[in-house]
Amino acid sequence: MKIAVVGTGYVGLVTGTCFAETGNQVICVDIDVNKIERLQKGDIPIYEPGLDVLFDRNVAEGRLQFTTDLKEGIKEAQVIFLALPTPPGEDGSADLKYILKVADDLGHILDHYAVVIDKSTVPVGTAEKVTAAIAKNAKVEFDVVSNPEFLREGVAVEDFMKPDRVVVGTTSERAKKVMEKLYAPLVRQGNPVIFMDERSAEMTKYAANSFLAMKITFMNEIANLCEKVGANVDDIRRGIGTDSRIGKRFLFAGIGYGGSCFPKDVQALAKTSQDFDYDFRILKSVMEVNDDQKKKLLPMVNSYFNGDLKGKTIAVWGLAFKPYTDDIREAPALENIQVLLEAGVKVTAYDPEAMNNVKGILGDKVTFCHTPYAALDDADALMIFTEWPQFRTPEFEKMSKLLKNKVVFDGRNLYELEQMREMGYTYYSIGREKVVPA
Repeated sequence: MKIAVVGTGYVGLVTGTCFAETGNQVICVDIDVNKIERLQKGDIPIYEPGLDVLFDRNVAEGRLQFTTDLKEGIKEAQVIFLALPTPPGEDGSADLKYILKVADDLGHILDHYAVVIDKSTVPVGTAEKVTAAIAKNAKVEFDVVSNPEFLREGVAVEDFMKPDRVVVGTTSERAKKVMEKLYAPLVRQGNPVIFMDERSAEMTKYAANSFLAMKITFMNEIANLCEKVGANVDDIRRGIGTDSRIGKRFLFAGIGYGGSCFPKDVQALAKTSQDFDYDFRILKSVMEVNDDQKKKLLPMVNSYFNGDLKGKTIAVWGLAFKPYTDDIREAPALENIQVLLEAGVKVTAYDPEAMNNVKGILGDKVTFCHTPYAALDDADALMIFTEWPQFRTPEFEKMSKLLKNKVVFDGRNLYELEQMREMGYTYYSIGREKVVPA
C-alpha cells in the first residue's frame, strides 16, 4: 500500500517506520522544516530502542520518505494516518486544532478515495468532527476511521510489530477491508483485529490507559497504607499478582505515573465524563493520589535533614518518566527537582537518555553528570526517580565512598531491604519499612 503519515512525533514516526518495514511505501509529513531535514539526513529526533535499525533499513531501501508538503505526501495514498498532537487544555480536554486543521486541508486537496485514520488519542466524537471538516470541501469519497495506538515507550517497535490487539473503529465495509489488508502482516499469529464503531474505539483507548493508571494508583495507595501498618508492599504485590484475575503487571509501587499518555488520557476521560454530566469519581481520586504520590519522597528528605535543606547537595538518578525513553513529560523527577532548587539545594543529576531534554528546561540550574557515580561525588544524599537497569546493581562500596551520608531515597524500590541494612545504608523506599544502620 501507499501510506501517508501526517505528524512525525513519537507515534507518527514509529507508525510510519513500522509500516514501511512490512513492505508499504510510506511518506511522513510534518510542517516542522527542521525536523524533516533531520529525518532526511537520517537523524532520528526521539530515542526508542530498535527504531533506528528499521528506520535506516527502510530509508535505504526507499520505502520511507519525508516531506513538508501535505499534497505531495498524500498523492495516491490509500491510507492517511493523522498522528498529530492533542495537548490537554487547562480544563483537561484534548485540543483538536491540529487534527481539524489538517482535516480541513485534506478536504481541499484529496482527489481520490482514501481512508483517513485518527491515530492520535482523541475524545469521543472526533471521527465525526474530522469527517465534517473534510466533507466541507471534499469532491471525492473518503472514510474516517478511529485506530488508537497502544504503544509503550521503550518497547514501541515490539508493540507495533507484535500487537496484543488492533482496535479499529469504522462502520464502513469499504474501510474495513482496507484496514484488514493493512494489518494482516502484523497479526499472523492470530492476535485479534477488533472492529467496532468509531465512538467505541475512541473510548477504548481512554478506558485502557485510565484503567492502568488506576491499577498503579491503587498499589500506591496500598503502599502508603503499608507504611502505617508495618506491612511490605513487595510481598503484597507478589501475593495478589499471582491471581490470574489481577495479573502481575502494573503492580509496582512507586512515585506515580508520568509520560505523555496516562496523565493526559485520564484528564481527558474525566473531562468527557463532565461534559456528559457523569461524575467519574474513581478518576478524580486517581488524579489526586498521583499528584500527591509524585512528591512522596520529599517529606522523607526533609525529615532526614531536620528541615534544613539549604546548601545541601542531592544527587538524582533518573530524569525520564520511565526507563528506555528520553521522554520527560510529567516526569516525577522534574517536580521534585524544582522543589529542591527552591529550597536552596544543589542538584547533581544523571540519566542515560533524558539529560538534554531536562537541560533545555532547567539549563545550568542543575549539574548534569556523565556517569551516575559522578553525580554522587560529595553529595549529601541520593534520590532515585527512574528504574534504569544500570541503577539496579550499582557498586555500593563505591557509592558509600562518594556520598557524604550513606542515605538513599528510592522512589522505585530498586533494592532489597536486607541488602541495604547489611551495607549500613539509611534507606527510604515506598510501602516498606525504613532501613537504618544497626
